[in-house]
Amino acid sequence: MNKLSLTRPTLVLLYGYPGSGKTYFARQLSESLKAAHVQGDRIRYELFDTPRYDKQENDVINHLMGYMTEEFLNAGISVVYDANVMRLSQRRALRDMARKAKAQPLLIWLQIDLESAFTRVVKRDRRKADDKYAMPLDHSTFENLTGQMQNPNSTEDYIVISGKHPYSTQQSAIMKRLYDLGLLSAGNASQGMVKPELVNLVPNPMGGRVDPSRRNIIIR
Repeated sequence: MNKLSLTRPTLVLLYGYPGSGKTYFARQLSESLKAAHVQGDRIRYELFDTPRYDKQENDVINHLMGYMTEEFLNAGISVVYDANVMRLSQRRALRDMARKAKAQPLLIWLQIDLESAFTRVVKRDRRKADDKYAMPLDHSTFENLTGQMQNPNSTEDYIVISGKHPYSTQQSAIMKRLYDLGLLSAGNASQGMVKPELVNLVPNPMGGRVDPSRRNIIIR
């Protein structure tokens, strides 16, 4: 599928527990839309051989991400801001930046339960692109981070998607929201939505083991 063009620059912000799938979602979305993927964890690893994740280092990363994001938006390029916008003040500043650049901010909350999120964190595989740069977390650090998070409230405009659903389902919800905001034409939005299709209920005998409990359905 060709990348979809938005009617005006958009700043996509992500919120969710570590392990909720933010980086995976960000990469997939930036491959679906004509948008820059500004990935905080990757920037950190390119700048620091041994990241410390302290305040000074975080300030450097946030400054660089903000600078890159503002430059892209001012050039008319949408941005998927791949960092956990944990605090209300951080989200407010990024929304202000977007509006100053005449861009549309869109906050996406990837929801998942804490137990599942931590299980994903401890099972991260550094050989995979989406896990390669992620911050290593033990249970104490995980609890400390999640305890500092400020959930979006009624004063903020956001969309909730499940961090457990496949990207195709997540994408359908996002494309609908982009369409509702006037950022996608009806034709473009339909390209990114899951549609009901005819399903072949007869297993392919060449595809491996056949489940004898399945039946052919004939419509006359």
